[in-house]
Amino acid sequence: MSIGAVLAVLQPEFPAVRISKLRFLEEQGLVSPRRSGSGYRMYSQADVERLRYALTAQRDSFLPLRVIRDQLEDLDAGRPVADAPGTRVVTRDGELVRPRPSARVRPEEIADLTGVSLAEIEEIAAAGLIVADPRGRFPGRAVDVVQHAATLARQGISPRHLRTVRTAAERHADTIEQVVAPVRAQRSGAGRERAAARALELAEVYGRLHADLLRAAVDDLA
Repeated sequence: MSIGAVLAVLQPEFPAVRISKLRFLEEQGLVSPRRSGSGYRMYSQADVERLRYALTAQRDSFLPLRVIRDQLEDLDAGRPVADAPGTRVVTRDGELVRPRPSARVRPEEIADLTGVSLAEIEEIAAAGLIVADPRGRFPGRAVDVVQHAATLARQGISPRHLRTVRTAAERHADTIEQVVAPVRAQRSGAGRERAAARALELAEVYGRLHADLLRAAVDDLA
C-alpha cells in the first residue's frame, strides 16, 4: 500500500494521525516500508499492523517510542510482552493471534480476532471468499482472508469484486492438484506427505508470482 492508502486504513481508528506522523514513526525505526523503483514508500500488511500497534500504545498507554520499539523487537523475536497493546491483532501473551489453518472458528471468533463486524464477515462469506461448514464454522485461514478483504473494503474494493481472486486461486489449485496427483496416488503415508508439501511449495510460488505481476501492473499504471 502507498502511504496515502495506509493513512486511509488507520484514520478511522486514529483520526488525528497524519502522513507526517507515519513518516516520523519510520524515522524512529518502528516500521521499514520498502521503496518502489520510483522511490515511493510501499507498506505491507505487516507494516500497517506495526503502525497500529505503535499508535495504540501511544494513545492508550502513553508509552514512549523507545519502549514501543523495544516491545516490537521482543515480539519479532517471539518473546512475550506484558500488557502489550493491540493484542487483538498483534499478539496475545507473546503468541501470534492466529488459529491453525486446520482449526474451525466461529464468526464471532473471527470478529474478535480481526475487529471486523459480523455483518462484514457475512458479506465476505456471501462473496464466497470464505466458506462455512455445516455447523457454521470457518477454517482457521479465514481469519487472514477476512482481514485482507476488510482492508480492501476500506479502500472501496468490496468483497464481490474479489470473486475473481477466489476463482483464480481455485484454478491454480486445480493445476497444482494435477502436478501432485501422481505422488499422492502412491499408497503410502510418505507419498501423501510429499504431495502435501509439494502442493504448499507450489502455492507459495504461485502467490509470489501473482504479487510480482500485480506490482508490475500497478507500476505500469504510474
